[in-house]
Amino acid sequence: MTDQTYAGGGVEKIPADAVNSGANRPLYAARVKIFPKSVDGFYRRMKWAILIAALAVYWITPWIRWDRGPSAPDQAVLVDLGSRRFYFFFIEIWPQEFYYVAGLLIMAGLGLFLITSVLGRAWCGYACPQTVWTDLYMWVERLVEGDRNARMRLEKAPWTFEKVRKRGTVHALWLLIAVATGGAWVFYFADAPTLLRDLVTLNAAPVAYTTIGILTATTYIFAGFMREQVCTYMCPWPRIQGAMLDEDSLIVTYNAWRGEPRTRGQKKAAAQGLDAGDCIDCNACVAVCPMGIDIRDGQQLECITCALCIDACNDVMTRIDRPRELIGYTTLRDYEAHAQDARKNGRAAATADQRRIGVSHIVRPRTMLYFALWSMIGLAMVFGLATRGRLDVNVLPDRNPLFVTLSDGAIRNGYTVKVLNMQPELRSFTIGVEDLPNAHLRLAEGGDNGGDAIRLDVEPDRLREIKVFVSLPREDLSDSRQDFRFVVRDLDSGETARAATRFHGPEQ
Repeated sequence: MTDQTYAGGGVEKIPADAVNSGANRPLYAARVKIFPKSVDGFYRRMKWAILIAALAVYWITPWIRWDRGPSAPDQAVLVDLGSRRFYFFFIEIWPQEFYYVAGLLIMAGLGLFLITSVLGRAWCGYACPQTVWTDLYMWVERLVEGDRNARMRLEKAPWTFEKVRKRGTVHALWLLIAVATGGAWVFYFADAPTLLRDLVTLNAAPVAYTTIGILTATTYIFAGFMREQVCTYMCPWPRIQGAMLDEDSLIVTYNAWRGEPRTRGQKKAAAQGLDAGDCIDCNACVAVCPMGIDIRDGQQLECITCALCIDACNDVMTRIDRPRELIGYTTLRDYEAHAQDARKNGRAAATADQRRIGVSHIVRPRTMLYFALWSMIGLAMVFGLATRGRLDVNVLPDRNPLFVTLSDGAIRNGYTVKVLNMQPELRSFTIGVEDLPNAHLRLAEGGDNGGDAIRLDVEPDRLREIKVFVSLPREDLSDSRQDFRFVVRDLDSGETARAATRFHGPEQ
């Protein structure tokens, strides 16, 4: 398997080539299968924690219940397309409040800018759905087929019963995960227990099966077969992130000032008076990379900063009794300072002074600006949610005819008034007018309801539409067009909503 062993720590050189070498990158190339080696370390454990948390949130959230009363669904997170409503625990968003969703998207964008300016492509390396599901699929591969060398041997082996069994098990588990992925998604758009029963009994709507089928296929293909090609060729973020980085952004970097020149016989080189860096060219960083690159080639578009190469290199450095962080998170500014220090005072002195991640790397004018904007939008949304009314009114005047002259000479206009009760309880309102003295209101359907105000009951979480006639004595009409407002007031709470419109009459 190997051809060289580093005597100081028994570190074998792994025969791993950078599949996606930065030195030879065509515009497009057919995928060469990558066999990442398993690794343990701080960043790998952090990736496991984020993966488990992300998958738990995705699969468990639709099953969380939240009591909103008898007239509202009890699913904590629900996009109710039928009622055109979005529920998130105690928050209820109506279509006319879509600006809250827009605010969340803006916050997500600014949050991504903030994370990128601090830690590079940390989103890509830890929390992106493509990364999470690909990581899960690779874990299944290792569970069934073994680690890197075993999978490579199985790839080259003829199609025996054992190979068919292992590959069949892997693909069966992949499909189960893909189906669970698509199935969980549709649960966000309907009551999860009810929809599950309908899906199992084949009584669900065709769109549910179609959605599950599409998401099953995309998950299975993207995480099982395309993997790093999705990040390299389909995702625009690798090409955008450069604008988010500066010389103080932390990125995964091979410290060439410390590692070069590479040699596998450091003691022999030292005895001969030759210059030797800390890198023993073991290829551990290449073998663990899920993107198939060599971090020692410098910054590359394919690098998702998953930091697994840091864990692999730190393990090797520990075994050969050398300082860790030959590959580590650093900034371009720190790299240049260390490289200059190495040239001036020697590699050993620069290594001893090698800077670790500190507060100054994170708290910078650029990151503080992103954080301030992110916080301002978040606080504005919280304030808006805390102070928003649960009553809305919309008025549409009749266009044909604009007005009618009554037998007593009064002028009458017709209006369609829509009153929205955004609370899960029956509410009683009065509808009146402002800025139109001596106006008389009457419901179009007749009845005793009329005069200065109209009483109206609206069901919980419902919109009620009524036709209202507004009459005004001709002598009180000061102009052919007169602006006024409808006023809707809750009889119990006093909450009030207004809608401006116009009263039309004959030319004066």
